[in-house]
Amino acid sequence: MFKRFKYALLGAALLAGCILVTGAAKDDFAFGKNLEILVNLFRDISMYYVDETDPDKLLEDAATGMTSHLDPYTEYLSAKDMEDFAAITSGKYGGIGAVIRKGDDYVLIAEPYEDSPADKAGLQAGDKILSINGEDAKGLTTEAVSSKLKGDPGTDVKIKVEKFYTGKEEQLDIRRERISMQPVPYYGFISDSIGYIKHTDFSEDCSKEMLYALMEMKKSGKLKGLVLDYRNNGGGIMDEAVKILSMFVPRGTEVVSMKGRTSELSKVYETETSPVDVELPIVVLVNSGSASAAEIVAGAIQDLDRGVLVGQRTFGKGLVQTTKPVGYNSYLKVTTAKYYIPSGRCIQAVDYAHRAEDGSVRSVPDSLVKEFATAGGRKVYDGGGVMPDVRMSADYLSTFTVLTYANGYIEEFVDTYLRANPDVVDAQTFSLSDEAYEEFVRFMKDKDMEYKSETLKTLNTLKEKSEQELYYDKIKDAVAQIETELKDDKERDLKLYKPQLTDLIEDDIILRQHYRKGLIRRDISDDKEVKEAIRILSDPTEYNRIVTSQDTERK
Repeated sequence: MFKRFKYALLGAALLAGCILVTGAAKDDFAFGKNLEILVNLFRDISMYYVDETDPDKLLEDAATGMTSHLDPYTEYLSAKDMEDFAAITSGKYGGIGAVIRKGDDYVLIAEPYEDSPADKAGLQAGDKILSINGEDAKGLTTEAVSSKLKGDPGTDVKIKVEKFYTGKEEQLDIRRERISMQPVPYYGFISDSIGYIKHTDFSEDCSKEMLYALMEMKKSGKLKGLVLDYRNNGGGIMDEAVKILSMFVPRGTEVVSMKGRTSELSKVYETETSPVDVELPIVVLVNSGSASAAEIVAGAIQDLDRGVLVGQRTFGKGLVQTTKPVGYNSYLKVTTAKYYIPSGRCIQAVDYAHRAEDGSVRSVPDSLVKEFATAGGRKVYDGGGVMPDVRMSADYLSTFTVLTYANGYIEEFVDTYLRANPDVVDAQTFSLSDEAYEEFVRFMKDKDMEYKSETLKTLNTLKEKSEQELYYDKIKDAVAQIETELKDDKERDLKLYKPQLTDLIEDDIILRQHYRKGLIRRDISDDKEVKEAIRILSDPTEYNRIVTSQDTERK
């Protein structure tokens, strides 16, 4: 016990030292005083608290408290956390290559990756995992099953499954491989001369896959325009963003810089390799889920007048994180700098440095938004993400639709649907029949759906405010009537949101039968933003007008 306490105490001291020392503490006395207090607190709680405490948990709690008022990206990573962090940043892990989901008592295969060990072994979506290496899997969480399925590449794992379509039990011996989560799950031509690349994350070596996709399309000799899809790409490694930009701008072009508290934490990034094509017209698709490195690529392309951005304002993460070892295979992931795209603007949307008295943070106010200029003189702005050149409305999913999906009801229904309709459908032409949707409505009849629509939430806020301001008696009859009209009703909402729910059901069916590549190919064929990108790239006059003279909106 004492040894564990001693090591955890040392870890706390190391962690505190890292947080304060790397920032060059302004007051050496304050640093020493607070470090001593922290160590004494840790010691006395561990030794004198009425119940036995876990030193590792105390350390994690202390680290959480120490970082909680900084920003969401600064955090302590234990040795176990670092395994997951390494898998995310590298995009690679040892395993069988399948997404899993929770069923009633067992975990099910949700999606085997194409050509993965799971796929080659014949695992299908819906297969129930009964045991792993002889251990009963009943009642295990998805996290526990995932941990057991992962392991060093080249090692074997024995899995007993109940097959989805036949109900028969099968024993499978699967050899784990190095699984790479594909950062480019799909590329191809979306018209006679316009190429498309879907890029989902900035994991290690993603630029190589981007380059491969680009060169494969260029080999055809017909590539006249390119759509880069960065929607819902949460970013990742900055160096990969620089390498991707290197494909489209001259060597030696400054594409991003970062500024920290010291010169060691400040750096200018220039492209270091010869480009593939500096003339190819480009449209970049972005939305509120495009963040970090995705915003660097999109923002640099806009600032350099190298392409047109289409979609919605991006997330607005202009902060750079660095991992620092703090001892015993643990690390601190800490925000060390802000990054700036070529126009000189930082697109950070939330000001974490200046909190209100209640600890809340706010977006950069309009009064502090500054104007910048692209390489060609177009007006662009900082203060909250990258504003696209062609702004389009976002598709809205109702609260009812989101909860139906989150509760697993879509997947449950598709299970029953595919057992009754096992034939493989055509990914491009399949549509769910009205009769099948009515089956879904009947399936949902006894399903629990406790929710409150955003409209009703807003109405409740109106009631509360009107009561506080003594207006409620004047409007209560109107409010009651609106409440009656808007009362959440499952049967009504199943009809009202039929198009949204149908799309989700169709997508799950296509994903199971044609993998992620088939689903992306299907979805982009009817994607309004992809269609707008094709329109712009097919009209050189319009494309040139946007990149040479169109300012972006301020907000």
